[in-house]
Amino acid sequence: MKTIAIINGPNLNLTGRREPEVYGSTTFEQCLDQLRAAHPDVQITYYQSNVEGELIDHIQRMGFEADGLVVNLGGYSHTSVALRDALLAVPAPKVEVHLSNIFAREDYRHHSLITSACRGMVCGLGLQGYDLAIKALL
Repeated sequence: MKTIAIINGPNLNLTGRREPEVYGSTTFEQCLDQLRAAHPDVQITYYQSNVEGELIDHIQRMGFEADGLVVNLGGYSHTSVALRDALLAVPAPKVEVHLSNIFAREDYRHHSLITSACRGMVCGLGLQGYDLAIKALL
């Protein structure tokens, strides 16, 4: 059985409640249930933190254990060289996800430091982006 680790960054614990016009009204827990039902032959683990160092620790751990990482590092995607370095340091293939279309938002969101450390990126498709990222890793 393949293992895919989903790692979410800051404020994604509020998915479904925070700015539903941008991020939707489905909670991440509901999304996770749907992902597990859609991929019964895949062990999908989930981790979320608002703390950069905790995200780095989890990437370092799961990047050697999992068959793939789906990462949505939220606002850190645009600012964190340390998270990019952590992604580059581990062998698991990675796909970056953003719920909103970062290219249709504020200028500072148009560049992600994370993208070049990943196999690909899905943005602007809401929670469906996680399913597409999992499919890409499989």
